[in-house]
Parts: sequence; structure tokens; C-alpha cells
Amino acid sequence: MKRQLVFLFAVLCGVAQAQQPIGNVAVQDAMVAGDLTVNNGRAVLVANTTVTAKDRTADVTLNRGGSIHVCATSGLHITSGKSATGPAPLMLSLDRGAIEVQMAATTSDVIMTPDLRFGIASNGPLDLRLRVTSNGDTCVENRGSNAPILTGADQFGESSYDLRPGQHVLFEHGSLKEVVDNESSPCGCPPAPTAPGISVADAALAAGSPKQSAEAEHPFPAAISNGLTPVPSAPQAPPGVVHAQVATTLTYDANGEATDNTSSAITPVVQPRTAEPRHPSDVGHWIGHFFKRLFGRG
Repeated sequence: MKRQLVFLFAVLCGVAQAQQPIGNVAVQDAMVAGDLTVNNGRAVLVANTTVTAKDRTADVTLNRGGSIHVCATSGLHITSGKSATGPAPLMLSLDRGAIEVQMAATTSDVIMTPDLRFGIASNGPLDLRLRVTSNGDTCVENRGSNAPILTGADQFGESSYDLRPGQHVLFEHGSLKEVVDNESSPCGCPPAPTAPGISVADAALAAGSPKQSAEAEHPFPAAISNGLTPVPSAPQAPPGVVHAQVATTLTYDANGEATDNTSSAITPVVQPRTAEPRHPSDVGHWIGHFFKRLFGRG
């Protein structure tokens, strides 16, 4: 009986350790899925939960100290591990949208996106801004001169990138091989709420990738198109003058050089002469000459 009580106590202690709360968030600011309880209007996050912010930023208060700001319309998966000493490690997984993380990070913590995985190289104060747009562009800002180095790796582990303290970069389409290392756009929550029905991921993509219209890239002369300026016509040569017609073909070889193959043959095009009208006196002279030959007088 005594052994059974000891075993039951050990099991209960293990369950209690496994169910240690991660933190809490106001239910009015976010939808929470997973293991949780609700207390005084706040959802207590346990073990493995997903926090999806509504139309405003949802602030997650961490039991280990620090906080995570889940930006409006963004969804964050939070998973807690076990640790014999020190704070329980956290795995933060952001699908799309943006988050801001302020906490004392440990080498056991992991931050993930659909394309990348960031490990913590050393313990230190983490002040991270992270944003993932709909096309996979991943903006990361490792703020603070004492921030730990973040080691990024792709899904296949073929590439890696060390994000040093104070570095602000953009991984285009989530690729470690397409890095903008002097990114200037903010990676965290937008200063103003997005329009209804527009997610942070889509809004950031639209703001960060302005497209010039075809009219701006290839402007058409407005005066000509509106009929304000006459279009000059091709000059006409006078009758009987030979025109030179040149046949040319532009080719592109493998060395990247353009070649102008101009034919040396010139085809003369002669404009036909119009018949000049005869003068009335010329007609009479022609008739007289006809009768003269008819009657044999000349």
C-alpha cells in the first residue's frame, strides 16, 4: 500500500510538472486553442497552445519572465519543454504575420517559421522582431547590442546564417541564400491597425513591395495620344526617284552580342510616271498629218 501511494505521488508530481503554465493572455484580444484554463478573463496557456490575435495586438505574459506581442491577425504556436534546472525551454512557431519577443533567452529556446529555424547561440536578453509575409519573405531584427546570436537554418539544413546583435535582415521568400542585410522596413507590429479583412502578412507584403504601373514604367506621349500633336508622316520622294529598301535582321548569339545582319541588296522601286495631257494644238497637228499621209500629199 505504501509503495502504491509513493508511485501515485510520483505520477501526480510528473503530471503537475508537465502541466506547468507557460503564460497567459487576455481572451478579449486573442483566440486560444490547445491546453488552457480561463481565469479572470485571461487564458492560462499550458504545454502546447496556439494564440491567434484578433484585430489588435495580443500580449502574452510569460511565467518565466518577459512577454510576447502577437501582432493583429497573426497566429503563434507556443510549446513548452522540460528543464531540470532553469526556465522551461520554449518553441515559438510563427506561420504568417508578426511577433515581438522580449525575454531572457536560453540555448534551449527555438524560434521557427514555415521556412526557417532559429536557434539561440548563447543565453542573453532577447529583443526580437519577426515578420513573415504571405509570399514567405521573412524579416528579422535582433535588437540590442547584448542580444544573443541567432543561428538560422533552412528546412533541409543545407544553409545557415548567423544573425548578430543589432542586425536587421530580410530573407526573401524565406531563403537563406537571398538575404537583404540592410533591411529598413519594420519587422514587428505595425504602428496602425490594418484595414478590416487584411492580415498583417498581406499588408506588410503590399507595403514592402510597391509595384510601378506599366504606364509609369513605359510612359506614352500624352500629346500624341490625345491628338494634340500631329504624327509626322514618312517623306514622299518625287515620281521617278529610286527608293532604297534595306532588309535587316537582328540576331543574338551565345556570347550576348547583338549582330545586325543588314542586306547589301538595294531594290530599286520606281514610281510610275503619270501621262502628261496633250495640248489641243497637238491633237490638230496629229489629225492633219494623218490625212496628209492618207491622200498621199507628203
